[in-house]
Amino acid sequence: MVLNSRMKWVGLVGLVLSAFSLFIHFLLARFSAEAIVDYQSSITLFSWRPIFESPLFPITSPMYRRLWGPVRRLEFLHPDANPRGHYADVSSQTNGFIFVRIQGGFHEIRNSICDVVVVSRLLNATLVIPEIQSTTSKKGISSEFKSFAYLYNEEQFMAALAKDVKVVKTLPKNLKWARRKKEIPSFKVRYSASPYYYLNRVLVVLKRHSVVELVVSEGGCLQAILPPQLQHNEELQRLRCRVAFHALRFRQEVKELATKILLRLRAPGRPFIAYDPGMTRDALAYHGCAELFQDVHTELIQHKRSWMMKRGIVKGKLPVNSAKQRLNGSCPLMPEEVGILLRAYGYSWDTIIYVSGGEVFGGQRTLIPLHSMFENVVDRTSLSTPWELTWIYGREANLDSSYPSTPPSIEKEMKHEAWKTAGPRPRPLPPPPARPKSYNIEGWWGWVAESDNEPESTVMELRTNAHKLLWDAIDYVICIEANAFIPGFDRDGKGHPNFASLVMGHRLYQSAALKTYRPDRKEVAKLFEKIQDHLYHANHTWLKSVRKHMRKRLIDGLIEASTKSKPMSFLSHPVPECSCLMYDSTETEVHASSPSTQSQVQATLGVVHQCPAWMKSDLILRSKDKDNEEDLDEDDSTSSGLFFRQGGENHESGGGESNNKEEAQMDDQEELEGGER
Repeated sequence: MVLNSRMKWVGLVGLVLSAFSLFIHFLLARFSAEAIVDYQSSITLFSWRPIFESPLFPITSPMYRRLWGPVRRLEFLHPDANPRGHYADVSSQTNGFIFVRIQGGFHEIRNSICDVVVVSRLLNATLVIPEIQSTTSKKGISSEFKSFAYLYNEEQFMAALAKDVKVVKTLPKNLKWARRKKEIPSFKVRYSASPYYYLNRVLVVLKRHSVVELVVSEGGCLQAILPPQLQHNEELQRLRCRVAFHALRFRQEVKELATKILLRLRAPGRPFIAYDPGMTRDALAYHGCAELFQDVHTELIQHKRSWMMKRGIVKGKLPVNSAKQRLNGSCPLMPEEVGILLRAYGYSWDTIIYVSGGEVFGGQRTLIPLHSMFENVVDRTSLSTPWELTWIYGREANLDSSYPSTPPSIEKEMKHEAWKTAGPRPRPLPPPPARPKSYNIEGWWGWVAESDNEPESTVMELRTNAHKLLWDAIDYVICIEANAFIPGFDRDGKGHPNFASLVMGHRLYQSAALKTYRPDRKEVAKLFEKIQDHLYHANHTWLKSVRKHMRKRLIDGLIEASTKSKPMSFLSHPVPECSCLMYDSTETEVHASSPSTQSQVQATLGVVHQCPAWMKSDLILRSKDKDNEEDLDEDDSTSSGLFFRQGGENHESGGGESNNKEEAQMDDQEELEGGER
């Protein structure tokens, strides 16, 4: 009896301890998500396995400088967005509150936020932290983050702009109630509105009602280039830079994951290229590039173009000669073409290439040629784990019940109807019911043949659109920090500068001398026309033409952006307003002795402001290194004419083997001189 009693007590204690242990585990799983993610990521084997066969060129070698070295003629440019001269502090008494609702993708939201801050400064108004429509009042999105905080750090935004604009998180209670009842005046602002529109129309209403609502949906609500007669116009432009490059910081979770991915990219100890394809369905439809695809994707693009024409977004005819558009430079460079350009320029097959962008129209198969040319092509999914991405989304509701179910078979429906209508006498079967439409963002686009309109977004698609903002934020950080960057396209589905344009503008501001390729798509199309019959067997002359074009566009493409991109988006080319000049001792001598090089670029870009003294104290003198560089340029015998060379093979496709060392030296010297002119 005593033994049985003891066994019962032991069993009872064991059950209590087990229940307590389960309770503790549930608590840990609920409140220690961050620690669990860190632990899992530390033991996870990622899908990317870097493969390197050829050793990296020494940093001092001419080949390394050609591929990864800084652009010398831009080394004098440094970021300087601080106010210059008289700049009034924020007034304690403002004219009222500006409440903003922003719609659009990542680059449109970023442009719009910078514009509304400048508008608030212009009108002496208190800015309520903007509401990002893509993440507000949408089902299935985490409730941990409120609109703006889903993407950006609110506290950093308010602190960075404390001396520029008065920023608050919410409207006062009385105005908040009036907004809910739709009693406050609202303006749907058109793209690139004049500052006088706000001074003459919005300001009057703002003073009368103490609050106005702005609805921004076109990716920018203020002119990119402000009128010269506008007072303090350059200071307002520098305010745009302070917002974009200093105040808009991503929230902590997104920033940490981007940093992890960046460290994993740099773990092999090699530089990497960031590539943004820019191939979205909207952009392809707007610019008439449907025939670049020879399958159902062509029909999808045409369907989108027809939809755009009905809404006045696109003017012109529905059928467009895509081949002509491509030759005019109006279509994106395909991943295959970008891969050939990079190989022709001299990048080896084991170069690390990071592909950015949440959407590559045509799917992963369009990237197959790029993967065949470069072994180490990666993206955020191959450098992170699923739970790391889930962590930045926050706690989201389970949408399993919301997924579209598979429609029942027609035969089953007919049998069901036949059973319902069975009676004492034969009667014809009713027609089968219409098959329910099941739209899938990654599946078959059956609605193309059924309707002239785009399908309504499902809850899952709305959630995915919100996730794309976070994906683009990660890609943005990595593209900014990349050793080299090349865009496939620089326009979006409305003809405005896109994600890649913002990246190039940020790189120009932060590190102007970093390699940022801006190939002329029209010239590149002509180059490919010359070898269309032997695309993968280019000769040495063609390779030289590509190398010369790529080096030339490092400067010419930048100058071209000042006339083509800047009038539509200031952030795509924030020079000269947000830059200053600073030379070290060697650069000063070169600048004085050869006015046709750096001085010509300086005059073209219009940069005349000298950097302040505190910045000069942080400059590291590189005179000794530059002396060595000049000697190495003359002794450059490394030929970058090797096209598709892998492993220990020593051949050149199409051009034959170049054993003439003197000829190789002349070619490389010509390339270097051509890039410096």
